[in-house]
Amino acid sequence: MNQGLIPTTESVYKLIQELNKLPGIGPKSAQRLAYYLLRAPGEQAKLLADAIISIKQKTKLCSICSNVTDSDPCSICRSDQRDQTKICVVEQPQDILALEHTRIYNGLYHVLHGAISPTEGVGADDIRIKELMNRLQGGSIDEVILATNPNLEGEQTALYLNKLISPLGIRVTRLARGLPFGTELEYADDVTLTRAIEGRQEF
Repeated sequence: MNQGLIPTTESVYKLIQELNKLPGIGPKSAQRLAYYLLRAPGEQAKLLADAIISIKQKTKLCSICSNVTDSDPCSICRSDQRDQTKICVVEQPQDILALEHTRIYNGLYHVLHGAISPTEGVGADDIRIKELMNRLQGGSIDEVILATNPNLEGEQTALYLNKLISPLGIRVTRLARGLPFGTELEYADDVTLTRAIEGRQEF
């Protein structure tokens, strides 16, 4: 580290660097967070460090839906209170949090962990489409709701999934167009998401 350019300790500088790697955290925000943690009580910093270590050591992917979980299968997949005839397909685990917050959907989920994006070298085999198709073979699913993001990659993925699923005789729907194009599901408000789910349309 060049102390002449960055007048701080090596440990603070390293923390700023690591925080700056997080999504949505720019250099100024990383600096504020680092100095906040520096001033915070030791116990608070330890709790944060323990939480970060715990999430890496204890979380796994559900063997059924691929959502993040600390027990397998996850609480949604093993719940007998959920509608077992519907699967809502999302791109990322955080999309489930957004949809669950609306309290309007009570079916199952499937997390793709990405979207088809030829420009970024992400193809159908790079996301969890095969696992979804395996789940649909049992004949117990009546509807698949495609809740991929309303952007180019999400639309490409939805079109590809519809082409695979429709021949199985399963109803395929897409979230209504209440979601602005180019946005991501996790950032949509509850009212918009609720209307998108309730107004979903045949693909």
